[in-house]
Amino acid sequence: MKLNGRRESTNVDDRRGMSAAKAGGVGIVGVIIALVMTFMSKGSLDLTDIISNVGQLGNVTEQAEGGREFTAEEQELATFSKQILAGTEDVWTEEFKKLGRTYEPPKMVLYTGSVQTGCGNGQSSMGPFYCSADQCLYIDLSFFSSMKQQLGADGDFAYAYVIAHEVGHHVEYLLGTLGKVHQQMSRLSEAEANKLSVRLELLADFYAGVWAYHDNKMFGSLEDGDLEEAINCAQVIGDNYLQEKARGYSQPETFTHGTSKQRMKWLKLGLSTGDITKGTTFQCSDAEL
Repeated sequence: MKLNGRRESTNVDDRRGMSAAKAGGVGIVGVIIALVMTFMSKGSLDLTDIISNVGQLGNVTEQAEGGREFTAEEQELATFSKQILAGTEDVWTEEFKKLGRTYEPPKMVLYTGSVQTGCGNGQSSMGPFYCSADQCLYIDLSFFSSMKQQLGADGDFAYAYVIAHEVGHHVEYLLGTLGKVHQQMSRLSEAEANKLSVRLELLADFYAGVWAYHDNKMFGSLEDGDLEEAINCAQVIGDNYLQEKARGYSQPETFTHGTSKQRMKWLKLGLSTGDITKGTTFQCSDAEL
């Protein structure tokens, strides 16, 4: 991506290197998230929201209060993430104007190891997640290294897609979709709630594509190979791909984020149209997803 000279968002709370008080046993409102090894022994495997009490992936050490020095790579990722967040602010501000609404951007919290959120205690093994209770998205930047090492998903646009997907959940929240669907999910069986979760996640993928379309239109940000990076990322975080990688088979009734084919479809639809009205994941049939 071409980001030289792009502004960095100021809606950022940098807590990296700070300790977080533990909040054991606190339930997290949202859709389940974890990396491949976390769910080797479970029925599903997801990558974009949050659950309490998830096991660690790799060795995560908590930093002492007072901070520490960060490597050049860590600082580059922080700058990159702030620039992507700024791009989502610019795009969604304009898209909400078209709807006759005002966009209220989320805050991005950068943290190390564990973090206190409006939804409870978060840990880096959960991956990036959005909490509607405090309208913040949380990222431990080490996730991008895990994404590359564990899933083979690499590249700046792949990383941007992850951030834009979480911002997509914020867009769902502002438009009232997230709260409405979570209420419905609370009254359904696990299998039926999972079906709604998939539609939420695919809509967030679509919104990530819409952002990329308009960001490129505004700033000429996309380069050769960027689209392939994002499509590859969407493929390897499909529920079927992750479950098959972890256990050798998949269980569709446990899917919460959608198949690789579905995630690529909705991301590409947003990328190709930039039209928010085409985000019809809750209007189409299961076969059309």
